[in-house]
Amino acid sequence: MPLIDRRRVIGEHLMVSEVRLHKGFCLASHHHANEQFVIVVSGRCRFGIGAEGTQDHRVLIVESGQVLVLPPNVPHSCVALEETQILDLFSPPSAGTGVDSAVPSNS
Repeated sequence: MPLIDRRRVIGEHLMVSEVRLHKGFCLASHHHANEQFVIVVSGRCRFGIGAEGTQDHRVLIVESGQVLVLPPNVPHSCVALEETQILDLFSPPSAGTGVDSAVPSNS
């Protein structure tokens, strides 16, 4: 997938992904059974949370030092507004996550 670099450590109960999103990276809305903590180390991203086109959908800007908690199966999308370093924590661990199964977006 273009505009993303990552490395993962997969344990028995937790998966940690060190992720660098290059400015302009876009990930279409998707969901997964994992609970996800998005820790923004540096940079800034725009997240869409909830099903697009519904009353529950909202947009959040998450910046350096902030943490976004995504419960299991909640639809979410992401756009890197600038070069961004993230630590993603997933529980339970899995070989694939949203980045692995989602189709890149142009939004």
